[in-house]
Amino acid sequence: MGDFKRLLVWQKAHALAVDVHRAASRIRGRQNAPLRSQLVRAAQSIPANIVEGRGQKSARDFARYVRYAINSGWELEHHLITGQDTDAIPEDEVDRLNAQLLEVRKMLYGLLAHLKAKSADTPKTRV
Repeated sequence: MGDFKRLLVWQKAHALAVDVHRAASRIRGRQNAPLRSQLVRAAQSIPANIVEGRGQKSARDFARYVRYAINSGWELEHHLITGQDTDAIPEDEVDRLNAQLLEVRKMLYGLLAHLKAKSADTPKTRV
């Protein structure tokens, strides 16, 4: 379906994933290792699903991966809240990351609506 790097939503999601990785690397303590891992995994999952979806042959299939990316965003929000509530991540950093996440999530919902409209316009063939 095209070059994923040209998608603004991928660019923003990638930047978010890099910023979350940096924030997670500043979390100290063995007890916080699972949180660090989950933060990075959830954040990386957002742009990775956009990339995987972009490689699909149909808008409907791409939309499925966009939904996965959206769900990973919700998961990331939970981990950020946990990081804040356990004092592992400063509140101002969580606020900044959540603002980025909100922007990405809005873009993903917009892309999803576009893909749904596009797949509705595509005639269905019966086999």
